[in-house]
Amino acid sequence: MVKFHPKYFYTTVLLFLVEVFIGVFVRDSFIRPFVGDALVVILIYCFIKSFWKIRANLAITAVFIFACIVEGLQYLNIVDILGIRQYKLLAIIVGSSFDWRDILAYASGSAIVWWWENKFIGNLRSK
Repeated sequence: MVKFHPKYFYTTVLLFLVEVFIGVFVRDSFIRPFVGDALVVILIYCFIKSFWKIRANLAITAVFIFACIVEGLQYLNIVDILGIRQYKLLAIIVGSSFDWRDILAYASGSAIVWWWENKFIGNLRSK
């Protein structure tokens, strides 16, 4: 069911801006690769919850599985298979290098969402 939820939408926009900031200005070995990947899972979750009335635990699980599938496609060099490496922005969005630590970052982001929803929303099975 479609239902606009402004708090999730504003959080999505804020996280997107933080991700852009990290992508443009941060060149380190922790914030950009780990925190950025954890935040992208939260961003996608908030985007989904902005527009769809869906159980939190279902959304968290779906986003985590989606992130792992994208990481698996990076392992298979999907950027080269699709021939999109020359399109820098698209290659960055899809990702071009597999790293098991990214899955740990996705799991961390999912755990943060789970904790937040459990602590402040109160019931992960509620819509």
